[in-house]
Amino acid sequence: MRAPRLDDPDLPLAEIMRRWPATVPVFLARGMLCVGCVIGPFHTVDDACEEYGIDPGTLLAELRAAVSSAAATEPPVGAAAGR
Repeated sequence: MRAPRLDDPDLPLAEIMRRWPATVPVFLARGMLCVGCVIGPFHTVDDACEEYGIDPGTLLAELRAAVSSAAATEPPVGAAAGR
């Protein structure tokens, strides 16, 4: 089984936020109520963009940037905490 991709058009928002927590501030900054929404397990990025009148390409770019930024600041896997 392959790992999900952020740009998978069928990936639900709840799964995106669970797998990539750095995406949560992107939704909040845009005033999107997707975080904690009961529809999150069913709505995709395209669905949310349609609801909020946002260009899906723009939102995906912001989500990718947030994930990339978070990955760049995380310690390497296996690194000891506090060192």
